[in-house]
Amino acid sequence: MIDIRGLYKRHGSLDILRDLSFSVEQGEVAAIIGPSGGGKSTLLRCINGLERFERGQIRVGDDILTADASAKTRSRLLGSIRKRVGFVFQQFNLFPHLDAIGNVIEAPVHVLGKSREAAIFEAEQLLGKVGLSDKLRSFSHELSGGQQQRVAIARALAMQPDVLLLDEPTSALDPLMASEVMSVIADLARGGQTMIVVTHQLCLVKAVASTVHVFAEGRRAEHGPTQAVFANPQHETTRAFLRKLSEG
Repeated sequence: MIDIRGLYKRHGSLDILRDLSFSVEQGEVAAIIGPSGGGKSTLLRCINGLERFERGQIRVGDDILTADASAKTRSRLLGSIRKRVGFVFQQFNLFPHLDAIGNVIEAPVHVLGKSREAAIFEAEQLLGKVGLSDKLRSFSHELSGGQQQRVAIARALAMQPDVLLLDEPTSALDPLMASEVMSVIADLARGGQTMIVVTHQLCLVKAVASTVHVFAEGRRAEHGPTQAVFANPQHETTRAFLRKLSEG
């Protein structure tokens, strides 16, 4: 579903991603963990075209984005990729002037060209799926943080993405709200949704991820089946990171 080869990303003189290769199969839930500054969120932003990269390539389905693509080619590829890849941000990023229904139907109507009636019907189903059937006409300031994040997930799902990217989806939430969002993500995982989740929540990783990838200093230090990595980490970076989280 996603295949990344030899990815390099720099901010000024700082290497953010260094010769990174990474792949995700259809139906897989891949968790990315590791110390802050390891390039985890940057990778997601490169996949969705929110960040440019200096070398390497990213393949999403049949679309291959390279660092040296022309402006016209890049624009065409990103249009195709963003229809296949949904993005859920840490800070929700809901449109404050739209209610929950309005947030969810915006892209299907204006990007996919769906009729407003069809988009509203599907939005109602999606908001029900994330437990918000009673909040269809609520605006973001009327919703808790957990409810806003669930609207954001429904909004991403409205594009019927092949892959869902989630960047620290629970880090801005208190434990109760975080558990609401984790329950939704677990339901999506059980339903076969392909996902890449960047998180520091080990309970979320253990609940939903089929594979875990440990990032440090722009490289992948370790990866493998979730249970195996947690039970017997092979790299000192992984061991140190897990110790720090358990102590915190």
